[in-house]
Amino acid sequence: MPQSNGQGPGNPAISVIVPVRNEAGNIAPLVAEIAAALQGRAFEIVYVDDGSQDATADELRGLMAQHPWLRQIRHAQSCGQSAAVRSGVAAARAPIVATLDGDGQNDPAYLPALLGALESGAPRLGLIAGQRVGRKSTGFKRWQSRIANTVRSAVLKDGTRDTGCGLKAFPRDVFLALPYFDGLHRFLPALVRRDGFDVGYVDVVDRPRRHGTSNYGFFDRLWIGILDLAGVWWLVQRKKRVPQSEEITLAR
Repeated sequence: MPQSNGQGPGNPAISVIVPVRNEAGNIAPLVAEIAAALQGRAFEIVYVDDGSQDATADELRGLMAQHPWLRQIRHAQSCGQSAAVRSGVAAARAPIVATLDGDGQNDPAYLPALLGALESGAPRLGLIAGQRVGRKSTGFKRWQSRIANTVRSAVLKDGTRDTGCGLKAFPRDVFLALPYFDGLHRFLPALVRRDGFDVGYVDVVDRPRRHGTSNYGFFDRLWIGILDLAGVWWLVQRKKRVPQSEEITLAR
């Protein structure tokens, strides 16, 4: 019998976006963990299959038959993580969106903390970002993340020590108002601050990957990341303050 979160699938309060590529073995356990973490809330889970070539689509179809709150968006070919996140946010039915990676390293148990922090700071807060502690990646990946975060923080001064964590929560309309480009997901704090919102943080404990291998390397995105950083720096520098204005009318 299909399980329900207590609300119809058409009116969730929270949309959880999960971008995946070739993560068939991680889908069922992660879906169960997300549902358990959000028990009692009106939610939907939107998986964005970014051109997977394994059994990801079949796994999702099987679970969708059991869970009316589970949806699948599919890219015909891989377009990257930022494109997958944006497709999911655009398709989301809720005003509040949370994201997490589909490899199981982001623990859904932290979702209530992120959502609670966002709710308590509304409307001033435009983003709550997870900050990983106890990284379970290889020494080389930890080193490259440390270098990338140090350089980004020095250039953008975004006050964020770790933009690579997939656990985030934000209002849907705030995200969709951001300038879109490939690599957007790595610069959300700087761009959200650029639009006049505050950014909050929640420490989250990293977990080891359960199945499969990482879809992202270092050298294949190094130069693109440098160009993205330069572009975001330009956007931040060129942002102008929106003037306060009022209409003046004649007294009658």
